Amino acid sequence: MSITSDEVNFLVYRYLQESGFSHSAFTFGMESHISQSNINGTLVPPAALISILQKGLQYVEAEISINEDGTVFDGRPIESLSLVDAVMPDVVHTRQQAFRDKLAEQQKAISSSSSSAAQSHATNNGETSLNGEENGTHALHNHMEVMEVDSEVQIPTTVLRGHESEVFICAWNPVTDLLASGSGDSTARIWNLIENSSGGSTQLVLRHCIREGGQDVPSNKDVTSLDWNSDGTLLATGSYDGFARIWTKDGNLSSTLGQHKGPIFALKWNKKGNSILSAGVDKTTIIWDAQTGEAKQQFPFHSAPALDVDWQNNSTFASCSTDMCIHVCRLGSERPLKTFQGHTNEVNAIKWDPSGMLLASCSDDMTLKIWSMKQDTCVHNLEAHNKEIYTIKWSPTGTGSSNPNANMLLASASFDSTVRLWDVDRGVCIHTLTKHQEPVYSVAFSPDGKFLASGSFDKCVHIWDTLVSAAAPSQTAVMKMMMMIHVCVSSERCVGEQLQRNRRNL
Repeated sequence: MSITSDEVNFLVYRYLQESGFSHSAFTFGMESHISQSNINGTLVPPAALISILQKGLQYVEAEISINEDGTVFDGRPIESLSLVDAVMPDVVHTRQQAFRDKLAEQQKAISSSSSSAAQSHATNNGETSLNGEENGTHALHNHMEVMEVDSEVQIPTTVLRGHESEVFICAWNPVTDLLASGSGDSTARIWNLIENSSGGSTQLVLRHCIREGGQDVPSNKDVTSLDWNSDGTLLATGSYDGFARIWTKDGNLSSTLGQHKGPIFALKWNKKGNSILSAGVDKTTIIWDAQTGEAKQQFPFHSAPALDVDWQNNSTFASCSTDMCIHVCRLGSERPLKTFQGHTNEVNAIKWDPSGMLLASCSDDMTLKIWSMKQDTCVHNLEAHNKEIYTIKWSPTGTGSSNPNANMLLASASFDSTVRLWDVDRGVCIHTLTKHQEPVYSVAFSPDGKFLASGSFDKCVHIWDTLVSAAAPSQTAVMKMMMMIHVCVSSERCVGEQLQRNRRNL
């Protein structure tokens, strides 16, 4: 069986029509020349696209359940197969291997239990252990030792429930105990953690609506980005509906920013709190006046969707794109101050170091690059990851850090399931953190720089002691938590940024 591009276009066209996206269906139909195809639409059943996708997933499920020799795989590698799993074979492979390892451990434990039982039987015939203990007591000690090795550090946690779809992003208020979350249910939520601990009201629901027929109706689009201003009084959100919004910490909508022509992928306040910077699929970045909600300036320099932005200071910023370019721009300037070129694939994230002197970038070309405004070529080209690098974070410096005189560290999270720590001054990787089993999508330093948190598609977060990790060759996972309790905001499941990345590639 095969399918042509015309047939795919028709299925998408019909899906848009059936979903009520009449304008999108009309535009797509015109651009894809649906009327010129020889497909008889009356023969195509309703929901054909969804039906084909579901059957495709079922086929992939069957495929991964068969070993290379044709025998049936000895168990379910995953609870259920999603579209993301189906297009990421490495994820499926690692889950299969993890399942096999778990089975091997269980079989080993059964064998050990059998041996212990045999030894216990022999001891009950009159023999004692080397330490003079009854064998039953000695076996109990062995059991406790195994439990200590296998158990996780127990951390007090709070699960915040309320979102009706995936939670894509979270942002802590810098001043108070408020946490903001953004979801695929077209809402952001502000959680009062103090009230939650005392059993009171826990959340404010920020519904993202658009005007249709003189009424506000839910946009039904994902909330993709969140950022608090520096004094914690205002929250900015970016959405797949193409609008940025400013909310008070009480959950009231202050203003709607509507100049992007398509989804917004990134959004940041400047330190002064008078401007918001956004990046979108329309290939542009925009600086907004936070007080009036008006666009101060739109920067149309990228030739493909802009994926990330970061402020250097209150008026200068950097942006990156799938066009493989990085532009440094300033409010009031009609051209980029600097354009950095050198990546050979899309640039996923950029971050200025705390001093604003160096800019780090990461890419699908599996490299990290460090740039300086003083030169056109990169200062360092850091190569060690063997798959795409999704995001990066600088360690904090200054009086708030644990060691203000230490060299700057840069953490990188990659699809190769590792996190790497880099000494940027020397341009070398000083440690590789390898506890994750699947692609790593997020990293964050603690305010004092002592700990690094990393989150992965394996549903786990590791918290690393950076001082131990940087000083010793062995990696130390200080704490490990399952995703349903670590991320602080949870729906039925919390996929995090991974789905957001897939949407970028639409």
